[in-house]
Amino acid sequence: MSATAAHAHPAPALDIERIRSDFPLLARSVHGKPLVYLDNANTSQKPAAVIEAVDAHYRMHNANVSRAVHQLGEEATLAYEGARDKLARFINAPSRNELVLTSGTTQAINLVAYSYALPQLKPGDTILTTLMEHHANIVPWQLVAGRSGASVKFAPIDERGELDVERYLEMLTPEVKLACVAHVSNVLGTVNPVREIARECARRGIPLLVDGSQAVPHRPVDVQALGCDFYAFTGHKMLGPTGTGALWAKRAHLDAMPPFFGGGDMIRQVRVDGTTFADPPHKFEAGTPNIAGFVGLGVAVDYYGTLDLAAIHAWEQQLLAYATERLRDVPGARLFGEAAEKEPVISFLIEGTQSTDLATLLDLEGVAVRSGHHCAHPLMQHFGVPATLRASLAFYNTMEEVDVFVAALQKVRKLLM
Repeated sequence: MSATAAHAHPAPALDIERIRSDFPLLARSVHGKPLVYLDNANTSQKPAAVIEAVDAHYRMHNANVSRAVHQLGEEATLAYEGARDKLARFINAPSRNELVLTSGTTQAINLVAYSYALPQLKPGDTILTTLMEHHANIVPWQLVAGRSGASVKFAPIDERGELDVERYLEMLTPEVKLACVAHVSNVLGTVNPVREIARECARRGIPLLVDGSQAVPHRPVDVQALGCDFYAFTGHKMLGPTGTGALWAKRAHLDAMPPFFGGGDMIRQVRVDGTTFADPPHKFEAGTPNIAGFVGLGVAVDYYGTLDLAAIHAWEQQLLAYATERLRDVPGARLFGEAAEKEPVISFLIEGTQSTDLATLLDLEGVAVRSGHHCAHPLMQHFGVPATLRASLAFYNTMEEVDVFVAALQKVRKLLM
């Protein structure tokens, strides 16, 4: 299908060209070719408003938070805590005090692993996760299991890349002390039925942690409606700066959890004979945070607020369908992940080529995609491959870019055959 045929698709309810003008990096060239950025599952690009907010913080408001009564300190604290308010509203958290600001999903999950899970795990206990998880939702559980004598079990997926939900629920035995699942797979784009899983976990009295890194950039998230106990997500995949993210957790869990890190700003009082800690969320936020980063993330949330999220999702689904159709026409293409419900992530291989070679040559054509195992070794092992090529789209991508990508792929494929 050509770009002309793509224009036969319904026009997006978004002004894509205006939106693209908000993202400075999308206008650059790579190796003398216009950039086609299809690595959004890795990190998203940032609108000018976010970049300018970070710059303005350092130029006009730079000071530490929660430590000074001078004007700059008050300005920095208001902006930083304002980002917490915005993020809490963005995921419909019941309270801002249930949102712990972290460096990203990895830190958020490790916080749950060491502060919630480890103190109560014992030999014979189990943590349940799935074969499609990012390493961040596997390795922390293996580490605390190794220290406690517990075990980690993996629910299977099928060849379409869909979670075997029936088997997952069967594996929710009394030995399971914590269940984990990705809201959206970073490799397959598969959307998991979190509400159903959360409902069944609650019936069994098993807390559920959800890795929301790949969901928050693409769909509205309502943690109250989902019914999970913990929800972790990352700022840099949702238009914000790197080194930002959050853990939402039910207040009862946060109250019971001991601090993971110790230091300044997470205490009520320190004495030589012991320390009393601040209330959540601050008891989990030791040290100086990434203040400017969270100022930028707050502005990223504001930017989403200027857009029609339903229209964003609809456009990304059109892009996904078109890119999938175009890739099926490429000789030797093998696509991974054909779930009934997906976000715009496509992993694939081309017979007779290596993913890294393809990605390197595509880069010379101006096309940025990801090659490798995508921090998902168990998933690669499930499909019997060492790596894949991944094209991941965002609402600022276009069908013309998909055409450029596929044409470049056809060209470099012939060079490698």
